Amino acid sequence: MAKDLVTRDEDYSQWYNDIVIKADLAEYSAVRGCMVIKPYGYAIWEMMQAALDKMFKDTGHVNAYFPLFIPKSFFSKEAKHVEGFAKECAVVTHYRLKTDESGKGIVVDPDAKLEEELIVRPTSETIIWDTYRKWVQSWRDLPILVNQWANVVRWEMRTRLFLRTAEFLWQEGHTAHATRKEAEAEAIKMLGVYTTFAQNFMAMPVLQGVKSENERFAGAIETYCIEALMQDGKALQAGTSHFLGQNFAKAFDVKFLSKENKQEYVWATSWGVSTRLMGALVMTHSDDNGLVIPPKLAPYQVVIVPIYKSDEEFETVVGKGREIKAQLERYGIRVKLDDRDTQKPGYKFAEWEYKGVPLRIAIGPRDIQNQTVELARRDNLTKSVTSINDLEKTIIDLLDDIQNNLYNKALTHREANITEVNSWEEFKSVLENKGGFIKAHWDGTSETEEKIKDETKATIRLIPLDYNQSTPGQCVYSGNPSKGLVVFAKSY
Repeated sequence: MAKDLVTRDEDYSQWYNDIVIKADLAEYSAVRGCMVIKPYGYAIWEMMQAALDKMFKDTGHVNAYFPLFIPKSFFSKEAKHVEGFAKECAVVTHYRLKTDESGKGIVVDPDAKLEEELIVRPTSETIIWDTYRKWVQSWRDLPILVNQWANVVRWEMRTRLFLRTAEFLWQEGHTAHATRKEAEAEAIKMLGVYTTFAQNFMAMPVLQGVKSENERFAGAIETYCIEALMQDGKALQAGTSHFLGQNFAKAFDVKFLSKENKQEYVWATSWGVSTRLMGALVMTHSDDNGLVIPPKLAPYQVVIVPIYKSDEEFETVVGKGREIKAQLERYGIRVKLDDRDTQKPGYKFAEWEYKGVPLRIAIGPRDIQNQTVELARRDNLTKSVTSINDLEKTIIDLLDDIQNNLYNKALTHREANITEVNSWEEFKSVLENKGGFIKAHWDGTSETEEKIKDETKATIRLIPLDYNQSTPGQCVYSGNPSKGLVVFAKSY
């Protein structure tokens, strides 16, 4: 199965696409720019959802749901916000169809024009802040700590499965606070939640920082972010948390009576991650043999493949497989017994290796006789024979080791691809010949940032959180004074 896979060195883009499609994660849909997330891919997304949802609730957040459609007038209330999304909005203008004159086709009914056009949700700040106006009267109503799991539409014409599609799935948190201090603390806290999820569950190391003004979320005072490095040396924004100040509260007149009996505007945050994380997962860990999934996010952590030659052996071996499956599941291990009699073991080995299942157990008549099984690790493709006795402890230890190994491997790759440069020529050389994260001095101006982007396609991925404690220097592009190093890269 993996023989048909283009290697990373041959064509990284095609390699990625092949894995997404051939590992049954997703496929292109009949709707341009949109995708179908297939059951196996959606199962991985559900694992991500479950982990994140628990982390949100553990930090005091609750889930709610808001409308998909947003009145166009709402976007007029926050100028910077609408400017950031104006070119990506899908607009609903009519509410009815009718048959055409021939009676065979369907047309939009011109008499069914909406009084006010509706925008298909590109993000929910506007509709949510209009709602919060009704929820907030006094300081006793704060904070509001709400998260929404939803789909959004941003009209993309050049798309890539999971990484950039016209419609995608995500979560978006929207919180309201009585003080600036509380809101800023919330934004930073959620950055920490995303960092923990990326590193502990996805086994994907990330850098933390803030976005430059050019890269900041439309309508935000500050955008905090985590950035991951993919195997091809490009960066991928893996999560953002925004301190919105009082911009949306003022736009939608969300005030509260403070403890001091004064009318004040609330302070806001928003934060989100999306199915783009599925693309990050593929590109962080997968290899030329197919998908690799960290055990904590794998729908199946273990697959059992029976080895047999006759119907009698099939019944015996599958029976033992069921026993092992039940034994492991009692310890919370997610197990798939592949007892299909329509495919040979070799095909199954290749299929599950391609789909990235962390551990494979092969068991045949001789193994039953010897009270052993063969274990194959997906992360390093090694095999070992182990006793059936205490198999659950062996499996649990191996899954932990695989999770840690994937993180350390990704961390080693990232650290080897962070380069500090001190001149413009060095900057261009590293970007062209090595890639990765480039640490360089920047003079802090949008003009210089734009010129660097225009000449190299590299952007400032983040300004480190400890930027103010950095050693000053000279901007690699302009030569003007720089307060400290920032991180550049080409990105997805």
